[in-house]
Amino acid sequence: MFWRSKKLSKKLTQGQGLSYGKIVIQRFRGNRITRWALRLFYGLVFVGVCSDFIANEKPLYCKIESRTHFPIIEDYLVWLKLKDPMTTLGRPQWKRLEYERVIWAPIPYAAYRPDRNNMGYVGPFEKQKVESNRFRHWLGTDRVGRDLLAGLIAGTRIALAVGIIAMGLASLIGIFLGLLAGYFGDDRIQSSWWRLLFMGMGALAGWYWGFFSSSFGLGDGQVMAYFFKGTAILAFALMLGYGLALLAEQWLPTKKKVRIPLDLIIMRLVEIVDAMPAILLILAGTSVIKKPSIYNVMIIIGLVSWTTITRFVRAEVMRVRQQDFIQATQALGFSDIRILLRHVLPNSLSPVLIVIAFGIAGAILAEATISFLGIGLDEEDITWGYLLNQARGRSAAWWMAIFPGLAIFLTVTIFNLIGEGLTKALNPKLDD
Repeated sequence: MFWRSKKLSKKLTQGQGLSYGKIVIQRFRGNRITRWALRLFYGLVFVGVCSDFIANEKPLYCKIESRTHFPIIEDYLVWLKLKDPMTTLGRPQWKRLEYERVIWAPIPYAAYRPDRNNMGYVGPFEKQKVESNRFRHWLGTDRVGRDLLAGLIAGTRIALAVGIIAMGLASLIGIFLGLLAGYFGDDRIQSSWWRLLFMGMGALAGWYWGFFSSSFGLGDGQVMAYFFKGTAILAFALMLGYGLALLAEQWLPTKKKVRIPLDLIIMRLVEIVDAMPAILLILAGTSVIKKPSIYNVMIIIGLVSWTTITRFVRAEVMRVRQQDFIQATQALGFSDIRILLRHVLPNSLSPVLIVIAFGIAGAILAEATISFLGIGLDEEDITWGYLLNQARGRSAAWWMAIFPGLAIFLTVTIFNLIGEGLTKALNPKLDD
């Protein structure tokens, strides 16, 4: 890699054509610690995506009565409704079947399936009741005999899903509000009294009928359906209010416009959300939902994690807005939507990547915290925090505390190192 960095520095000094993106990538990969963090991240993604093929009580391949089966792949096909479940093997006692040929998963245990012969916290170095070392619990078992290593592998998928989906939702909210606050400010949006009145009434009515009066989603645990239903009702109410305002402006036109301090409103909203600890908001949100689910936890974490992204996007948009090319596009008469999407947004996302990297680590830590407390998760959701909770009050079961704790620590550290690497790569003034 030394010759590559030397070649890069030579190109930079000679002013040869390297785009900004390539320079950032080269600076990012030039940091050895960041490269290793990125490789470990790829490993986590591989384990999360292929977790069913790494740890599963079902074989990867088997031949029974001269018929070939791929049980794990068949389950995916049944779930996608591409295969008739009657043509599969169903749910037999996999280790008791007589196979002509069989290839087991590397970890021949499912995270949720207990081993009755090794119940009561069997340690990794203790004597285990297994047929051979092929079926040994290498990291031990929990109280009911579930394999800890299989649980860690299954928890990898949940941890990555929580971090990526939660921060994806937070990014959508934060980028949208940051663009509005930074570009329009407090004096660039003006509206008539009629439009302000009817759209304000529509917003209040849509918020009430969409989110407060219909509580079936929270009661049944269907947060996703509740969220989209409320959003659709709110959007319809705003459109109705806008239509009534247009009719009112035609019948009773008014010349005086009202200035809307959009930046002030959004930043006060950010301050209100930041004034309350995020973990308390997450615990309050999960306690309202009667039917726990990991998907509900993802949404709640995303809904309380957007404020930092909003601040960064707003500050970057305010800087980009003063550039000459933005003023040139405004002078050419381009619409605000076109300027925002094609010129302002692409030039304002660099700091957001850093915030997202650190935010994923925070989301994983938040999920581990609430699952450690046993709140908001289904009984079949095996997470790192849930595994760590199994060690409470049981000092002899040291493996239940050390291995899940190491998984949480390493994953959070990986994303923090990636975020630090992005910070240095995007800011050439920082020393490597």
